[in-house]
Amino acid sequence: MTGLLRRLRALPLRSRLALLVATAVAVAVAAVAAACWFVTRGQLEHQMDQTLQGSKVDDDYLRSLYAYCKGGTTQQPPPLLAGVTIQLVDAQGTVCAAPDASELPANEADVKVAQSRQRDALHTEKTQDGSEMRVFTSPLEVGRGPGLGTGNLAVSIARPMSEITKPLSTLAWVLFLVAGIGVVGAGAAGLWIARTGLRPVDDLAHAFEHVARTEDLGVRLPAEGDDEIARLSRSFNAMTSSLATSRDRQSQLIADAGHELRTPLTSLRTNIELLARSDETGRAIPPDDRKALMASVKAQMTELAALIGDLQELSRPDAAQPGPLQVVALHEITRNALQRARLRGPELTITAELAPWYVRAEPAALERAVVNVLDNAVKFSPAGGTVDVVLHRGELTVRDRGPGIPAEDLPHVFDRFWRSPSARQLPGSGLGLSIVARTVQHAGGQITLSPAEGGGTVATIRLPGAPQPPPGV
Repeated sequence: MTGLLRRLRALPLRSRLALLVATAVAVAVAAVAAACWFVTRGQLEHQMDQTLQGSKVDDDYLRSLYAYCKGGTTQQPPPLLAGVTIQLVDAQGTVCAAPDASELPANEADVKVAQSRQRDALHTEKTQDGSEMRVFTSPLEVGRGPGLGTGNLAVSIARPMSEITKPLSTLAWVLFLVAGIGVVGAGAAGLWIARTGLRPVDDLAHAFEHVARTEDLGVRLPAEGDDEIARLSRSFNAMTSSLATSRDRQSQLIADAGHELRTPLTSLRTNIELLARSDETGRAIPPDDRKALMASVKAQMTELAALIGDLQELSRPDAAQPGPLQVVALHEITRNALQRARLRGPELTITAELAPWYVRAEPAALERAVVNVLDNAVKFSPAGGTVDVVLHRGELTVRDRGPGIPAEDLPHVFDRFWRSPSARQLPGSGLGLSIVARTVQHAGGQITLSPAEGGGTVATIRLPGAPQPPPGV
């Protein structure tokens, strides 16, 4: 059985479908043919039994047969229908039939009928040549007519079972022939239907092979209707569209990263070449200029390290978590981020109102997101300005008094490498807010930027959580 299943799996799908259709039709046809054959046999047997039970034998024939059996005459009874046997059975089980008939043995039921102990008997018996006869025995009472003796007798009427078996055999061959034609036709129809029905699957397979061979993600399949093939085609189109978008984003990320890396690398290379040329020519650079060059090199290396770290963060798949989620205190993370922000903007006034709030997130990623938001507020705040930080029931707002964000730029603030024209002269890679949005979304929250009344920008982070940690934390 296992080997048969293995061989079936090795066949093409259309061959398996055709084979399954042919098998199903064969089973159905076989069941119908068998039912037809058995019903026909039952009807023929019932009809024969009714014919035997309704048969009436002429009294003259019985007298002639009785006289012949008793030896009173040598004249044989007149012949009846071909193959029909009529015989007499007495109370001792003695059987007498015409010489031209096939004499049948009397069984116990026939004797009981002759002894008036049973009304009638219906059974099947075999003749000496092995053929089967259907026998009906009924009583022949004394006084039915002169010349029939002085004791009870039974008369048996028998017909050959070939009257049933021959038509049944013919019917069986007809049914077998019809079933064979039906199975062959079903197999051919199944193969045709399988080829027609699987043609869209072949087209889909060819499309997959084309994409794998050429990496052409612009292939689209027609998807008409609501059947499984149409759904599969739509899924293929959606997949190729997503892959094309992902590849475009990847290409754009590489191009943007190359563009962002080119400026610090060029500046770093220029500064290093100046230092190297000074050592090679022996012309010393003034101490102040050398100190400025070294500070510039250090700043550019720091900028490169930050940019590479941001790129590594964004290189993770969107569905991948930076780390396991934990229950963390958002107010504590914000407090730590505020300490770093005050160090970066010592000339600013940073106010904070932090109510306890616990969320489920990755601690390091969430702290980096809050630090990025505060860094932006510090970066764009004027000297001596004020930054207000408020955490209330899971809503963290950071409001600065900077130049604000133009309305036409708000839809792009979370795009990778996007920087407003007013911020292009400031340090940064344009990846900070993109990383913030991604981290907040992983924690189940959302972030928005909007203009503040009186100037500046308000950054709002909303995270689901509770004012108290869960039990056991």
